[in-house]
Amino acid sequence: MSQGSTNPSEFFARHRDTLKEAVAAVHGRYHWSPYPESPSPKVYGPEAGPEGQAAFERYLGADFPLDQPGGGDRVVTERSPYGIALGTGYPHADVDTLLSAATAALPRWRDAGAEVRAGVCLEILHRLNRRSFEIAHAVQHTSGQAFVMAFQAGGPQAQDRGLEAVAYGYDLIARYAGAVRWEKPQRKGDPLVLQKRFHAVPRGVALVIGCNTFPTWNSYPGLFASLVTGNPVIVKPHPRAVLPLAITVAVAREVLAEAGYDPDTVLLAAEQPDERLAATLAVRPEVRIIDYTGSTEFGDWLERNAPQAFVNTEKAGVNPVVIDSTDDYAGMLGNLAFSLSLYSGQMCTTPQNIFVPRAGITTDEGHRSVEQVGADLAAAVDRLLGDTARATGVLGAIANDAVLARLEEAGGLGEVLLASRSVAHPDFAGATVRTPAIIRVGADRRDVYGREHFGPIAFLVPAADTGDALRLLRETVSERGALTAAVYTREADVLTAAERAALDAGVHLSANLTGQVFVNQSAAFSDYHGTGANPAATAALTDPRFVAGRFTFVQSRRPA
Repeated sequence: MSQGSTNPSEFFARHRDTLKEAVAAVHGRYHWSPYPESPSPKVYGPEAGPEGQAAFERYLGADFPLDQPGGGDRVVTERSPYGIALGTGYPHADVDTLLSAATAALPRWRDAGAEVRAGVCLEILHRLNRRSFEIAHAVQHTSGQAFVMAFQAGGPQAQDRGLEAVAYGYDLIARYAGAVRWEKPQRKGDPLVLQKRFHAVPRGVALVIGCNTFPTWNSYPGLFASLVTGNPVIVKPHPRAVLPLAITVAVAREVLAEAGYDPDTVLLAAEQPDERLAATLAVRPEVRIIDYTGSTEFGDWLERNAPQAFVNTEKAGVNPVVIDSTDDYAGMLGNLAFSLSLYSGQMCTTPQNIFVPRAGITTDEGHRSVEQVGADLAAAVDRLLGDTARATGVLGAIANDAVLARLEEAGGLGEVLLASRSVAHPDFAGATVRTPAIIRVGADRRDVYGREHFGPIAFLVPAADTGDALRLLRETVSERGALTAAVYTREADVLTAAERAALDAGVHLSANLTGQVFVNQSAAFSDYHGTGANPAATAALTDPRFVAGRFTFVQSRRPA
């Protein structure tokens, strides 16, 4: 170890109890988190907020402080959806240099062992947690999330997902013996005796391809799953959301260096827009693991064109809701209104297609026709977003022009039940804020609702009856994929049928959500995000398969 470095075993000892609780939580699937999600000064201290904002502001118009190989020139690619200038410069990635550095870092990181790697990962997460306010501002002004959401999803909840991956990786390796004296008795003579050693061998260099909307939440599972299993990682951010992952890489390199390991075990690959660096890296033979969140088109391309790698993709989907009946009509409408509005529908889990029987539904407020359901849902969205301050806190800002373009075209797809409108942000005059649109289309318009419309666009689709609505759920998810599905019913047989439809389609199902739990939210250590069983994703965040594909056991044996 270099002078001034920390014995890496100290990190494991420091965080041993956290790791033990994390492993227990992923087995038990109960609520647990070591990272508080409230940005209250009472939780993180009165200075954490101002210090985090000041740290973020120091990045504006300056070169990001990251010392890594290559990248003599700088790239400046981000713009805030809230209209403020960012102007942060990052080292421009050189593919050969980064791959060479990551490859050179692998042997020592592999040989460090599961305990050391887990301890280093836990220390990285601990330091990221202490910088949650700084990261929150970075997420807000690259993704367009409102600040509280950026703090929660970009900070503690992302850290939870990273810790979840560490827990799986450590558990999958450490639960098995690393060495054993093997004895086989013989009928005559001495027993056969061998000394056996079992090594968890990483696949190789990992590539994490970040997204614009959730740069940390979607990247941390792959980043930490690869690290804890011994693989060096190249982090390739979306050009519009570099800063949150640059901070992450800087913290990881700092901890690795302190532990006496090569900081090039984690590297940042920043690019110019339209450079297609992800495609270039993905097909290199050195890259053996790929984690990707983004469009279906590029996700499918990765699955076809990177056969040398263990590829995990989270892509697009047509998340369905089936409304059969409800005992809490007002609660259902309020819950759906929030789910459609949260972060302007720019979540891969936001509902898109709402299937309702043509004959209407029964509720605690009496029968409601399809027309009434549509009108009442539109009114619920209007009530939720009627106050400007509340609206901007829920909606955030639109992340990119493609979402705006889809929103502008949505009115021509069917009957407009709720038109999208602009909202003036009270704090950021340059922010682009839009409310959801709700469009009614016929069940025969599979060409419309059968494809994803990412952003604040939802379709009300009258079905022949509830059975037909469940058929449409099953077929659209099987054909185009979904991350979430929901059903509202007070009939036990319908709930059973909905669960069977969800199992057939391979999608997670939520039933009768009317309170403060929403279909587009998932909790680390308990909820699986994605299944790998429909076209929207090849894996779940996080489950054993997502982690186990990153390493293999190799043994050596010799006479004792």
